[in-house]
Amino acid sequence: MQRRQTLIVACILLCATTYGRPPVSSPLAKFSSAWNAPKYTAANTAKNVSYLSPQEKELIYLLNLVRMDPALFAQTVLPKQPVNEQSTYYQSLLKHLKEMKPQPLLLPDSLCWVSAKCHAVSSGLEGYDGHDRITEECRKKEYFMGECCHYGYGNPLDFLVSLLIDEGIPSLGHRRICLGGFQKIGVSIQPHSVYGNNAVLDFY
Repeated sequence: MQRRQTLIVACILLCATTYGRPPVSSPLAKFSSAWNAPKYTAANTAKNVSYLSPQEKELIYLLNLVRMDPALFAQTVLPKQPVNEQSTYYQSLLKHLKEMKPQPLLLPDSLCWVSAKCHAVSSGLEGYDGHDRITEECRKKEYFMGECCHYGYGNPLDFLVSLLIDEGIPSLGHRRICLGGFQKIGVSIQPHSVYGNNAVLDFY
């Protein structure tokens, strides 16, 4: 009898441990439960980085998810975005992602972040848009091999989708940088006096 009670208690504890855990929740799970597969948690490379804001961490997470599984992103996320699906830029992105091989995950880098933050803060205060550093301090902190700047949207997924579509940019520079062979990233999202928000992504 005592052994049976012990087994019942053990079973209850096991069930509580197993079913009491919160489910893995990817920021893309609302588009498809496929994104909740355990392998995709590896994309959250910035989760323990103290100097990044939650939005900045999420932007790195999202970009890494695209780089991990570009075809799944094209299939499940892009068609549900409020964008012009007839645009040639949108169509070229769909094609690019479906044919693209997975890329290595980007790791957060403090020097890239310092570079991105200085530029995002100074640009926001001055109402500037562009890549040139407008202060001597930021010129000294500049550290990147590729850079993306975006203005207006405050949602990390909106920032990312806009950079990937790269509407009106014939060179597709932002797309090529985001999906390119870089290894490190720094992200800063700051207020902007003209556009409301601006995001700077510095890659190395």
